[in-house]
Amino acid sequence: MAERLWALVPASGVGSRMKADCPKQYLTIKSRFLIDITVSRLLEVPDISGVMVVLSVGDQYWPKTDASDHSQVFTSLGGAERFNSVLNGLYDLRAMASEDDWVMVHDAARPCVRVSDVEKLIAVAKVSCGALLGVPAKDTIKQVRGSTNTEVELTVERSRIWQAFTPQMFRIGQLIAALEDAINAGSCVTDDASAMELAGFNPRMVEGATDNIKVTQPQDLLLAEWLLDQQCFEQ
Repeated sequence: MAERLWALVPASGVGSRMKADCPKQYLTIKSRFLIDITVSRLLEVPDISGVMVVLSVGDQYWPKTDASDHSQVFTSLGGAERFNSVLNGLYDLRAMASEDDWVMVHDAARPCVRVSDVEKLIAVAKVSCGALLGVPAKDTIKQVRGSTNTEVELTVERSRIWQAFTPQMFRIGQLIAALEDAINAGSCVTDDASAMELAGFNPRMVEGATDNIKVTQPQDLLLAEWLLDQQCFEQ
């Protein structure tokens, strides 16, 4: 059987920094839920066989989304941390997918991802151990002494520094094993590529558009709306 490609969208977080009345994935842009915009972008990619959305237990908003009625969208239940939620989604995805199939994990709060960037990612990932979207650092990067002590320790050489975005694409079986190993080792990985790196893999960075922002703060929602309008204007 030919290798297939799936998408997995962790959507069980509460998004506390948004200070909103609902999880940020259910905030709206022009009457559309953020998660509906994100999932619809992924479904525009011809190679994607289906999208697994990982929800929190007792999620009361999901049934109101357009994505909940889509035949290519499936759901799973999340865990305590993002990496637990991704792992739960991968376990459920295995019921319909092969260990050698590919999965791209994408943040629910990145609705501006471009289909053309996803297609570039697919091409690179399939000739390596996996890949992730990102952009080279443009600003001078400073390293400080700690999370509360903001005294500058040193200036980081930025020529080798990239900002990591999503999607991040790997083989299902390899990503499951990498996440399980990271959890068993007590490593708190902040993205899926981190788990793969700990497992000895060297995923490739793929340069994408800088407008693939993550909606985290209240002002990001207005920026995402403007960026989506600009993308429509470009087409």
